[in-house]
Amino acid sequence: MTTETVEYIRYRITEDRSAQFLAAYTRAARQLAASPHCVSYELTRCEEDFEHYILRIIWTSTADHLEGFRKSDLFPGFLAEIRPYVGDIEEMRHYKPTTVRGTGAAEPTLYEWAGGAAAMDRLTTVFYAKVVKDDLLGPLFADLPAEHAEHVALWLGEVFGGPTAYTEQHGGHSHMVAKHVGKAITERQRRRWVELIQDAADEADLPADAGFRSAFSAYIEWGTRLAVYFSGPGASRPAEQPVPRWTWGAAPPYRP
Repeated sequence: MTTETVEYIRYRITEDRSAQFLAAYTRAARQLAASPHCVSYELTRCEEDFEHYILRIIWTSTADHLEGFRKSDLFPGFLAEIRPYVGDIEEMRHYKPTTVRGTGAAEPTLYEWAGGAAAMDRLTTVFYAKVVKDDLLGPLFADLPAEHAEHVALWLGEVFGGPTAYTEQHGGHSHMVAKHVGKAITERQRRRWVELIQDAADEADLPADAGFRSAFSAYIEWGTRLAVYFSGPGASRPAEQPVPRWTWGAAPPYRP
C-alpha cells in the first residue's frame, strides 16, 4: 500500500525577484532529483497573479521527507539555494491523496479508447477460451467459475478508467489480489498469461496503435508480476486499497 504524500509550498514572490527565484529553484531541483525520497516535483506560477507560486513535491512518505531528505547530505545544498525565499512562504504542508481523482473529457480514457464495456467483454471472452485449453495455464483455472471472465472485464474496465463497477460489486484492489494468494504462479505461467492476453487483444479487435498497446502492455506486466508476488510463499492479502487507475502515462512503482 502506497504511503506517498504530497507537499505543497506556496510562495509570494514580487516581480522584481521572480527571475532570481526561478533560477534558485532550477539549481535546488538538482538536489530533489537526486533524492531517493522524492518521487516528482513541479513549480507552477499563477496566471492571474504572477507573484504566486506553488511548489508541489511528491515524497515517498512524510517521514521520508522529514527524516530522510532533510537529514541527508542533499538538504544543505537545497536549503542554501532557497534560503533567501523562506520568508516568502505562505503555506508549507503535507497532503494525502484521496479517492477523488480522474481525468477530464479532453483526454479519452484507455477504456473509452479501447471501445468501452463491449471491448472488455470481447477481450476476456476470447482470452479465457484460450486459457482453459492451454496446457500450462489450464490447471490453474480448472475450476473457473462461469462468471469469471465477466468479473475480469469489469476489473480491466475500471483499471483503464471506466466505471467503478468492480469496486461496487466485488471490492477494491485487495479483493482481486487475494484471489492469487497461495496459487504459486510460476514465471513461465505469468509469461504465457501475458502472451495469451496479447493474442486475445488482437483477436478481439482492440486498438492496435502504439500508444494504447504500450499502456495496455505496461498494465499487464505490472499486474501479472504482482499476481506472482502475492501467490508466493509467505504473501498475504494487503490492506484495503482502491483499484489502480491506469492512464496513458506510466504508473508509479508498487510498494507492498
